Amino acid sequence: MGFKLKIEGQENIELGVKSVLTVKFSTDTPDDSNARSTDMGTSIMITGKILAATGGEEADGTMKIAKWSLVPAEKADCYRKVTVEVVSADQVVRKFYLPNAFVVDYNESYGEEEGTGTFYLHVKQKKDKLPDTKIEGGYSA
Repeated sequence: MGFKLKIEGQENIELGVKSVLTVKFSTDTPDDSNARSTDMGTSIMITGKILAATGGEEADGTMKIAKWSLVPAEKADCYRKVTVEVVSADQVVRKFYLPNAFVVDYNESYGEEEGTGTFYLHVKQKKDKLPDTKIEGGYSA
């Protein structure tokens, strides 16, 4: 199984199967509700490896993600289009599309045993744009 991450905004960011290790999609409603709530949220949590640029390659996309995480809410570029594909045996099992996603959390960890490093990205869809979220899958890659 592999994962592809694409982030579109003022600059495009793409991470592939070499970088992305895990993906978690989540829809959250209030726990104190006794009926289906209109107060919903949708998130994607991604973990992966930070890869070092070698042989004149462009720097790893995680640097661009780290910079995106610092964009303040006052700037329109804090919201970007995020697409995550879950691919297995040349089939797109799931494709998640959040057209107005923003960074909730971004962390990088480094250690002697982890190699270059690892990252954790938590993005969330803007609530008033929740109906624009798409989930697809079950077709050839």
